Amino acid sequence: MFKPLLTGLAAVALVAPTVSAQMSGHSMDKPAQKDIVETAVAAGSFQTLAAALTAADLIPTLKGEGPFTVFAPTDEAFAKLPAGTVEALLKDKAKLTAILTYHVVAGEVPASEVVKMSSAKTVNGKDVTVAVKSGKVMINNATVVTPDIKASNGIIHVIDTVLLPE
Repeated sequence: MFKPLLTGLAAVALVAPTVSAQMSGHSMDKPAQKDIVETAVAAGSFQTLAAALTAADLIPTLKGEGPFTVFAPTDEAFAKLPAGTVEALLKDKAKLTAILTYHVVAGEVPASEVVKMSSAKTVNGKDVTVAVKSGKVMINNATVVTPDIKASNGIIHVIDTVLLPE
């Protein structure tokens, strides 16, 4: 199941814009046409996240009305996890769901608001710590590398590390 999904996502990624290309000329004033899932898939750097959301049956939720704020780990963030972790999580739906919902906050929280917070309650019920260190926004131990990617049902902040609830 995992390999065909990645192959399909890779095909989408080949014809889709990158996050930086998507962000150029992108205005927070214009309504986004794609939902959070479509926006992430189109960016091409969230194949592992998309596969995990599919395995956890969270795609319908994140395609829903929202609004949601998603701290989206890149494929490189998932690659930092110990070998075999992603494969094991894809087989443990409860644990995978707990981790993925730890990356989602109800409501739309742009970076201008995130930087004023010290914590945020995630959809899984646990809080993430928010801090600004050396000019960088940190969510727990993850750095926000691209903030404010607008979607029709929320906003995505790209992070460089997978958030793991305690």
